[in-house]
Amino acid sequence: MSVPADAPILTTKAMREAEAACAVQGTSLSELMDHAGAAIADMAWRMAADAPILILCGPGNNGGDGYVAARLLAARGATVRVAALGEPATGLAKAARALWTGPVEPLDGRTAPAPLIVDALFGVGLSRPLADDLAIILGHFADRRILAVDVPSGVDADAIAGWMPPLAADVTLALGALKPAHVLLPAAQACGRVLLAPIGIAANRRMRTIAAAESLPPDAAAHKFTRGMVLVFAGPMRGAAGLTAAAALRAGAGYVVLDGSEQAPFSAIITESDEKFGERLDDPRIGAVVIGPGFPAGDELIFDVEAALDSGKPLVLDAAAIDAALPRLSEMRCKAILTPHEGEFVRAFPQLYGSKIDRAKAAAVRTQAVVIYKGADTIIAAPDGRVAAAWPGNPWLATAGTGDVLAGACGAMLARGGDVFDAAVAAVGWHIAQAARIGPGLVADDLVRD
Repeated sequence: MSVPADAPILTTKAMREAEAACAVQGTSLSELMDHAGAAIADMAWRMAADAPILILCGPGNNGGDGYVAARLLAARGATVRVAALGEPATGLAKAARALWTGPVEPLDGRTAPAPLIVDALFGVGLSRPLADDLAIILGHFADRRILAVDVPSGVDADAIAGWMPPLAADVTLALGALKPAHVLLPAAQACGRVLLAPIGIAANRRMRTIAAAESLPPDAAAHKFTRGMVLVFAGPMRGAAGLTAAAALRAGAGYVVLDGSEQAPFSAIITESDEKFGERLDDPRIGAVVIGPGFPAGDELIFDVEAALDSGKPLVLDAAAIDAALPRLSEMRCKAILTPHEGEFVRAFPQLYGSKIDRAKAAAVRTQAVVIYKGADTIIAAPDGRVAAAWPGNPWLATAGTGDVLAGACGAMLARGGDVFDAAVAAVGWHIAQAARIGPGLVADDLVRD
């Protein structure tokens, strides 16, 4: 599976607004449909490799895109058929259908398949699950190559409803911008390989996929303190904090202090007793404090989180430390990154609804912190509305301790100064890149080894 790096993501509403803006600026909706149809035809031509193509057209503009593609493919000499659910229902679709001079078959249980099926039935226009009879019909094509236009039919493009399509795609061609369904489970799994086709709209980039990770070298004047000093506070499970401290060093911090543990994974990490935690918090060189890995909920954690909040230092809060900080976090307005996985997020924010993106954005606003909502479909959200999606991540990260490593990477990126959201995005990118470098069978310790 692949999703374009640093690509814009638009909800259905935002996509409609972007299309309307194009019309105001002189690019008609029919021109956008022509661009979309041309992109679909190009992709279908490559995927079919001279084999016959069957295009399934719905009544809306997604179907109109399909009619345009059929006309262009036929002009290239492709063997192409069109099967439709019925007559077009929009003006644009009707105009596109009128220019298609070939036959249109009814889409039903007698529709003969083809080696390549182009799904142009509904796209982002679906507002309810597919009818059972249509789902059965589409299921007959499941053993063929499938190219979905925008999203596979049966998917909620905004990824609020968890519908799954009867016909998963091998390739999904996103038109103009990615949609939430391309980067959020469970729909993302049904999209196959996602490719982005520019069609002439100016997509707002406040919501995007993460860019490829970069490891930029320190400048010639850098030293250990300018690269960032990170304080990691260890809880009773010392190994977790050890992973966090090691990750901070590996991710680029120049100096790491592990407080509350006598053992460090690297000789370069300074260990101190927890009695010095308050004293160390007063150190002006500390660029970020990480607390929570290996630290269960309780009065001791609350006391230490309160001290960290009072210090005014940039914070990375993981696991139970998130709950401990919530009563004061929004009022403190400190630079902070929260790193909850699904269970921790639901516990901390039980009354949030919508897609994973919607919920992450709401949590960021509520806490006035950057939220890394972890998972295979990790979402990073800032209080100002910026969002980055990290689908598909790396499946080998689904093992104990990798979240502790991510917290350490966040500490390293945050300690450098600069924008908190950018630091979180860089940490997630580093985390995924490390996993890709190691490959199958990784354990969390591998992420911080040479």
